[in-house]
Amino acid sequence: MVKALRFARKEVRYAAAAVASRLRPGAGARWGPLELVEDDPPELPADGWHRVYPRLTGICGSDLATVDGRSSRYFDDYVSFPFVLGHEIVGELAGGRRVVIEPVLGHEARGFDPPFEGAAPGDGNDYRHLVCGHLQPGLQTGFCQSTGGGWATELVAHRSQLHDVPDWMSDELAVMIEPAAAGVHAALRAQAEPGATVAVLGAGTMGLAAVAALRHLTEAGSIVCGARYPVQRELARELGADAAVGADELKRAVRRAEGSFQIGEHLSGGADAVIDAVGSAASIAEALALCRPRGRVVLLGMPGTVTVELTGLWHRETELVGCYTYGTETLPDGRRATGFELAFELAGKVPLNRLVSAVYPLDRYRDALDHAAEAGRRGATKIAFDLRQERRRGI
Repeated sequence: MVKALRFARKEVRYAAAAVASRLRPGAGARWGPLELVEDDPPELPADGWHRVYPRLTGICGSDLATVDGRSSRYFDDYVSFPFVLGHEIVGELAGGRRVVIEPVLGHEARGFDPPFEGAAPGDGNDYRHLVCGHLQPGLQTGFCQSTGGGWATELVAHRSQLHDVPDWMSDELAVMIEPAAAGVHAALRAQAEPGATVAVLGAGTMGLAAVAALRHLTEAGSIVCGARYPVQRELARELGADAAVGADELKRAVRRAEGSFQIGEHLSGGADAVIDAVGSAASIAEALALCRPRGRVVLLGMPGTVTVELTGLWHRETELVGCYTYGTETLPDGRRATGFELAFELAGKVPLNRLVSAVYPLDRYRDALDHAAEAGRRGATKIAFDLRQERRRGI
C-alpha cells in the first residue's frame, strides 16, 4: 500500500479552500479537497518506467496555490484527477539507486519520439502530447493521475525523467535540483548581456535560485534583489546578489544603480532585465516599472488571472516573456546543456541545501503546508516532506 496526499476534484471544498486561504495562507490544507490516504500504488504504464520511492519532496508555490484554491483554471485540461501532488523529488529505485526526478512528462514518457535527439522532457513547440499517449493528461509528475506524485511513499517515473544523484550530494541538496533548474531557465531567459543590470523581485526559493544562476552561469554585471524578509536578503547576498534590499526599496536601488529618473511609477531607464519571481498583479506592474525601455521582463512566478496596466509595456517596447520549467539551454559562451545538467553544476558551486529549512512527515502535512505558506515570515525558505522514515517502516 502507498501512503499519499491526494487532491480530488471536489468543487465545494476547493471553493472553501479559496475562501479560507484568503484569511490565512495554507488553510486550504484543512478545508480543501486534500486528504491523506492509503491506496494501491500506480501501475507501470509501459516499458521504460520505474518505481520510485521518494526520500525528500519539496513543497512548491504551485503546490500551495493548488491546495489553497488559487491555481488557474487554465490548467484544468492539462491535469487528471485525482492526483498526488509533489514534483520536487529526490528518491530511490528498488536497488537503492538515488535519483532526482525531472517532472515534466515529455514526449518519450508518453510514447512519442522526442522533438530532436537529446531533447529534454520540456523541449518541443507542440503540447499535444501532454493530453494523449498512454498516460492520463498531466503537465508533470505531481499533476497526473497515472504517475502519482512525490507527496507519497511511491510513484512511477519514466527513464527520461531520472537523473542519478552523486554520492557526495546530500538529499537536502538533491531536493533543490528541480527548483534550481527553474532558476537556471529564468536566468538564461533574461538574456543578460555582459555587464547588464538584472533585478530580481522576490527571494523565495525560485528567486534565490535565479540569483545563484545569474551569478554563476551568466555574465550579468550587477544583480539587485528585492526581498521582503531579512533572512531572504542574507541568502540572496550569499548566493550572488550585489545588493539585496527590502521589497519596497528595490526601485530606489535600481534607480541608484542606473542613474535613472523616476517618472510617475516608472523609471526613465531601469534594469536591463527583470525577473519576477512572485507572479502577482502588483509584482508584474513593479517589474514593468523597473525595466528600462526595450528591456526584458521574465515571469518566473506563476501569475494566474491578473489585471495589469500594459500601456507602459507598449510605450517602452518592453519584452514580457514567460518562464515555465526548463529544457535545453544555451549559455552565453555558446555551450548547450539541459537545465537539469546545469542545476547539478550549480549545486556544486553554491550551498543550495541551506535553503531547506524544515522537513515534516506526511502525517503532519497540515503543519508542513502552514510552514510553507508563511515560510518567509517565519525565517524559512524551502519546506519538504521527509519520506525516509516511511520507507524504513515499509509503508
